[in-house]
Amino acid sequence: MHGTTLPTGPAARACAALAAGSLLVTGCSSTAGSKDPTAALRSQLPAPVKSAGVLKIASDLTYAPVDYKDANGTPLGLDPDLALELGKVLGVKVQIVDTPFDKLIPGLQEKKFDAVMSALTDSRQRRDGTDENGKVINPGVDFVDYFIAGTSILVGKGNPKGIKTLDDFCGHTVALQRGTTQAEIVNHQVTACERSGKPLTVHYSDSDDLARAEVAAGRAVADLNDFPVAVYAAKNDAKFEVAGAQQQPEPYGIGVAKGNQQLRDALAKAVDQVIRNGSYDTVLTKWGLTAGAAQNAVVNGGD
Repeated sequence: MHGTTLPTGPAARACAALAAGSLLVTGCSSTAGSKDPTAALRSQLPAPVKSAGVLKIASDLTYAPVDYKDANGTPLGLDPDLALELGKVLGVKVQIVDTPFDKLIPGLQEKKFDAVMSALTDSRQRRDGTDENGKVINPGVDFVDYFIAGTSILVGKGNPKGIKTLDDFCGHTVALQRGTTQAEIVNHQVTACERSGKPLTVHYSDSDDLARAEVAAGRAVADLNDFPVAVYAAKNDAKFEVAGAQQQPEPYGIGVAKGNQQLRDALAKAVDQVIRNGSYDTVLTKWGLTAGAAQNAVVNGGD
């Protein structure tokens, strides 16, 4: 059983809850009855979510400062905080289901949870459910875009190999988390390095923590991850620094199963609401991520 950070006040305390095997972030409304400002949005949720009063959102809590947890299992970061605000305007609790990154989309499609919010880049490949060769491998997902982030290169302190661009990877070994957008980027670079006669070796890990450990140990010259995560890692660990400029800025999206347009559209309206009411800016400011602010929700807006 894991603890959670809860909003203060009697109404918030009254709706606090815990469920075995998952983490709950309470997002109950503080008003009731016909005057409840969330009533219109709540009415647009799918019947099972309305009936349960709980929106299950999966997240891989290993990716500070976007998605992580403290020693007690409390969800922290941009996504858990924004999920809390979405729950408030939707009038439901938000249950964070800690899930390995490569299990997020399969779990969503198997209906183990309602949505995914885990620094998940909205890409055409994920929307179409295709692999890098264009072969369809799953039904795909829809996205509600809410934040913009590029990819950054994280290297050892002092950047001993002078890594600044993807072309500098040629002839070296890099480490990264499998199933990520960064894995797709590096897969393309492998081909480019082969053409140059300097093969690129890639070590894939189950988490970004493991990938960074390879860089720290000197087994890899670099790790690729999202800009907020790279900056956070360099700021909080003297062994690392960020090299070069951001690559390919793209939107993070809340993943929703294809065919669940009702939830997708309700979440898009909820994102717009938290942007309008100011809580979105408050959350981004808290985590130092205002540079990635979106102006409004966009459905399936990634490249």
